[in-house]
Amino acid sequence: MLTEVLHTLPQVLIDGLTLGAVYAVVALGYTMVYGILELINFAHGEIFMTGAFIGTAMLLSFTSLGLMAAMPALLALIIIILITSVLTGLLGVGIERVAYRPVRNSPKLIALITAIGISFVLQDLIRFITELKKGNYILTGPSLFTDQIVVKTSAILPVFSDASFKSSFIIVLVTAIILMVGLDFFINRTKWGMAMRAVAQDRETAALMTVNVNRVIAITFFVGSALGGATGVLFAIQYGTIDPYIGFILGLKAFTAAVLGGIGNIRGAMLGGILIGLLEMFAAANLTIITNGVFGAEYKDVFAFAILILVLIFKPEGLFGKAVTEKV
Repeated sequence: MLTEVLHTLPQVLIDGLTLGAVYAVVALGYTMVYGILELINFAHGEIFMTGAFIGTAMLLSFTSLGLMAAMPALLALIIIILITSVLTGLLGVGIERVAYRPVRNSPKLIALITAIGISFVLQDLIRFITELKKGNYILTGPSLFTDQIVVKTSAILPVFSDASFKSSFIIVLVTAIILMVGLDFFINRTKWGMAMRAVAQDRETAALMTVNVNRVIAITFFVGSALGGATGVLFAIQYGTIDPYIGFILGLKAFTAAVLGGIGNIRGAMLGGILIGLLEMFAAANLTIITNGVFGAEYKDVFAFAILILVLIFKPEGLFGKAVTEKV
């Protein structure tokens, strides 16, 4: 059994890093909003999905207009990611202003129900628009960055099999790292990042110290939603086919990653996403082997939520979170 597990390990690591990078960047949106508002923005998965549809629609438009042939594909992708990030960032700000701000001082359950409602609205809106334009709500983008690269891992250890990946893997991984490092720098090294941390620590005191709380919250939603939209484009490039419901399960897994790393902790969300992606791919590749055929690869989704339950039972603050001490 161990030999069979090791045989697939290089491919598992590559696939797990790709998926984990997507989870990690989406998890950042959850953890940023929760850190400041203590709101689980369940519409964030649908913002990710919206970004995937906007990016794919732009890729198809660029292809039909001949722009993909007139410029390098990588340059076109960068332009599309930037435009999609701005559009989904503005969408996030709009959602905060219309749906979340009016219920900000209401019981948290009301805000949570509002977030779930927004997610369903976005799902059905994207489905309606896609069916209206294409006649089908499933969208397939043009084939880009599909060159197969083979890594001769068998030369390192004979027990390993050779691993392969599409060139899009490099783009997804590098872009995700840039986004995560850029966000970490923004939060810890800039004036607005300092304002976000101040509002997260004590909103009332920050307001007394002349911090514009509403603007800080709007910027938080813009940045988190922009990251989600950019990741949606990367997901569409890597996996090709998208539908209006990809944001639901992926969003829940990204939320699980945020909880695993410590909800409200930026670096914890990054590592939590990578761990969830690696564990999920490991389960998909080896669950049948480990359980002697009792469970198949289709049970890989159970892994993410089993981890969430275990973390909440034994370390509810997450791997990198700090336990909150309440003074009585």
